[in-house]
Amino acid sequence: MNDDGRFGLDRRTKLLGPVKLDSGASFAPVEFAYETYGTLNADKSNAILICHALTGDQYVASTHPVTGKPGWWTRMVGEGKPVDPDRHCIICINVLGSCMGSSGPASFDPASDAPYGMDFPVITIADMVRAQAILLDHLGIEKLACVIGGSMGGMLALTFVSLFPDRVQSAIVIASTARHSAQNIAFHEVGRQAIMADPHWQNGGYYGSVDQPDAGLAVARMAAHITYLSEEGLTQKFGRQLQDRPDGTKGTKTFGFDADFQVESYLRHQGLSFVERFDANSYLYITRAMDYYDLAEAHGGSLAAAFKNTKTRFCLISFDTDWLYPTIESKRVVRALNAAGAAASFVELSSPFGHDAFLLDAPEMNRIVDGFLKAGGL
Repeated sequence: MNDDGRFGLDRRTKLLGPVKLDSGASFAPVEFAYETYGTLNADKSNAILICHALTGDQYVASTHPVTGKPGWWTRMVGEGKPVDPDRHCIICINVLGSCMGSSGPASFDPASDAPYGMDFPVITIADMVRAQAILLDHLGIEKLACVIGGSMGGMLALTFVSLFPDRVQSAIVIASTARHSAQNIAFHEVGRQAIMADPHWQNGGYYGSVDQPDAGLAVARMAAHITYLSEEGLTQKFGRQLQDRPDGTKGTKTFGFDADFQVESYLRHQGLSFVERFDANSYLYITRAMDYYDLAEAHGGSLAAAFKNTKTRFCLISFDTDWLYPTIESKRVVRALNAAGAAASFVELSSPFGHDAFLLDAPEMNRIVDGFLKAGGL
């Protein structure tokens, strides 16, 4: 891969593929949007793939072109940070099915010259990984020094090792799981139903319309955002504090259904800001992919078999207040890795911020990631 070393190179490419999907279908051609940071060294031994979460994107450490905000993991990725473009060639790919440039429901179908909409194939986490492998082949990267991901990104990392064990030297999996639980599926279904109940969804055919399914997508985001937080964190930040009014009135009840409580106003803001940068159909497709995720399923129900004969080194990190992917899920993966004879380290960190802790200021997490990478010669 040619790279002039500039920080944050926004790249687009279309490849013939095809991606063979778990559904039995094949998808082609495949558009990829990705960012690179740093330079691939002479022996191509310093490539690190960072996998993003459900609502994330390739802008891991550079300004988001829609929101204008810094990248979603600037605390982890950057000069002098654990994942450093001075040492590493960093790649972050917008996943298949998303909406920031890679092929997804909003992309144009070459057969119809119109957006795919709900004609886009239903995909899985493994399908996303197979697509990423195609792009890495195109870039001339045969092996990854490390694959790193939190939340859904952790699912992608585990799956990458399972599907391509000879391509991955090490993996860092943060606040993640090897399967989606019934509770997680239930929350996702609430979000999907909110989107599909929005009259502006139009069975997924809203592209080009003035009215978009913003209300449904905002509610979906609000419901999901609750799962990213902890009760302790919400209590510390908001408690039962009432919202100040635009007219200067301090913390009074309206005896109506406006956002009386600060936590209500916060969730509404999260929902409204989300619709500016994300596509409703992509939300449907990616949450469905996560719900289908069960790494042991393709191995007769044995999670250990998913990592049979792996030579990959693993580091798993969980957070004690994360109830979306609690520590017990990480421990389940660690037990499977131990049973498979894999080299695995694990730590549970303390944080009041729930699942979102991996995206926030977490010096101990950074120290662990930095130490793990350097122990592997990175």
